[in-house]
Amino acid sequence: MKITVIGTGYVGLVTGACLADLGNAVVGVDKDEEKIARLNRGESPIYEVGLPELLARNLERNLTFTTDTREAVERSEIVFITVGTPQGEDGSADMTYVLEAAGEIAEAINGYKIIVNKSTMPVGSTRLVERVIRERAGREEFDVVSNPEFLREGTAVRDFMHPDRIVIGTDSQRAAGVMAELYRPLNAPLFITDPASAEMIKYASNAFLATKVSFINAIANICEAVHADVKEVALGMGYDRRIGFEFLRSGPGFGGSCFPKDCRALIDIARRHGYHFYLLEGVMRVNQEQMALMVKKVKGKLGDLKGKNVAAWGLAFKANTDDVRESPALEIVRMLMEEGARVRAYDPQAMENARQALPQLECAESALEAVRDADILVLLTDWEEFKMQDFQKVRELMRGREILDTRNCLEPISIRRLGFDYEGVGR
Repeated sequence: MKITVIGTGYVGLVTGACLADLGNAVVGVDKDEEKIARLNRGESPIYEVGLPELLARNLERNLTFTTDTREAVERSEIVFITVGTPQGEDGSADMTYVLEAAGEIAEAINGYKIIVNKSTMPVGSTRLVERVIRERAGREEFDVVSNPEFLREGTAVRDFMHPDRIVIGTDSQRAAGVMAELYRPLNAPLFITDPASAEMIKYASNAFLATKVSFINAIANICEAVHADVKEVALGMGYDRRIGFEFLRSGPGFGGSCFPKDCRALIDIARRHGYHFYLLEGVMRVNQEQMALMVKKVKGKLGDLKGKNVAAWGLAFKANTDDVRESPALEIVRMLMEEGARVRAYDPQAMENARQALPQLECAESALEAVRDADILVLLTDWEEFKMQDFQKVRELMRGREILDTRNCLEPISIRRLGFDYEGVGR
């Protein structure tokens, strides 16, 4: 099929590259000329496992990039909208870029098109985009479909190619049939519903997963008080098929571009319709308190942080990505610096993005360089590289002997045998 993807961020770039790899003719559209030039050279602007290989395999064959929205839309059967929906001051999703894309699509429609809302958008967005296009496109035939994405950064390519389910929200049998054919090669469960339900599925899914994260972090804090091990507790819980093992890992809190933003947006959607979502507000409050608790743990080990050297391993909100948006790691680093600590940080991929978000941040060239003369090592992102470090060498380089493992990814017994004072979360 001939496809246009408007927006080349995480969702748009992965969606376009994967659809091209399935044999479709895909055009990615973005207003950033420099970004488009890089993409046409095969250079990925984001770090995502498997994405460079997809670009190299499909460029000049099934995948091209342009700044010309009109030409791309005119040549396409399906148009995906994957532009950003940034968070407003009240927590609501800003639809400015979506409405701008809808207007450009309306100006270019030259026959039946299916417009797909792929970005996470508030309930009612399918009808809104449909109305905007109808006002400008006149009698041209088109359908607007909600097709929420469920891509996790770091595993986005795999998630697209091996989805748990594909959700299609539409009242049009014609559009449903075309979308089913598009996704047929993935051989995944296809769930067709109304647009509002499809939009709600995305918010409800992310809010539920965020709830699991905050729940296990709250349990971890109780485990510390009663001398239980949260890893054992989570394992015992996970064997219950009604609960499962996923998202039961305690840590410094959740972050990234989806969970915090989507939870706030759902709280706002509920408020606008007369419902006070106390449960989800509590989830967000626990998450913020968890980050502050990590700083409290550091102060419990070192006392006054003024003049103390802190080595921070990890800045991305999770491993296998360079994304620092709403990263608990970066927020904890910021709070430590506000307490007067000198923080030297290292992350395999996210340091450039972290410097843009926190210009005064001091970064090291390696994990070992970060710990030189440090009073404490705080492990904030669970990169595999950190687990495989030579901790005997780490001990020799550090001034202190304190390790705070906020991701519980090190083995306490072996670390303590080397002379470290190890502390995890809920252990």
